[in-house]
Amino acid sequence: MNKSSSRVFVEARHLGKQVHTRDGVLTLLHDINFGVEAGTSLAILGASGSGKTTLLGLLAGLDLPSEGEVILDGYGLNAFDEDGRAQLRAERVGFVFQNFQLLPGLTAVENVMLPLELARAAQPRQMAEQILSRVGLGQRFHHYPNQLSGGEQQRCAIARAFATQPRCLFADEPTGNLDSETGRRIIDLLFELNAEQGTTLIMATHDPHLSQLCQQRLYLDAGRLVEPEAAARHG
Repeated sequence: MNKSSSRVFVEARHLGKQVHTRDGVLTLLHDINFGVEAGTSLAILGASGSGKTTLLGLLAGLDLPSEGEVILDGYGLNAFDEDGRAQLRAERVGFVFQNFQLLPGLTAVENVMLPLELARAAQPRQMAEQILSRVGLGQRFHHYPNQLSGGEQQRCAIARAFATQPRCLFADEPTGNLDSETGRRIIDLLFELNAEQGTTLIMATHDPHLSQLCQQRLYLDAGRLVEPEAAARHG
């Protein structure tokens, strides 16, 4: 497949997702269409259950749609098997989860080293220590996740996501489990690293402060993109 030269880094084309339940087919997303230019930021807003996390997973290639297609950096994800999508993610994508998803048996520096080692970086420990220091965890290299506060765990997760200098970072409610002050520090950190690395930021969030900092906002209601006014009425 030929790679596109378009500046649109992520594009959803007629994206749909259904799952089969005991009660029949449940539609999670319906005919989603939009594009995000490289180096810009997008907030995906909506109530719980609106489809934000499902959409984020499809855009990142963690799952495949039932209909339509995601184009990531010029590549149609439907054309790849799981191994191919995993390689594409490793080369281009970082992901920050609401629940951090740090590996409990690894120290902070080992958690950050993991994607660097998978990417065959030349000096994974040195690179991991540099990015951890950058996010304010220079004294926490050898601490395990259960020895870190919630804010420290999220900073570690952000360091892990940015360590390989991904072209796109997906974040699922990055401030959702944090108090407001810690959440604001995390937001500042995300946008500082975004500016330094020119990373495309795509975030699912309930946080109005975070969403207002993004250049583009999309509103999901029951799996459909809606105008902000409609989202407010259903919100």
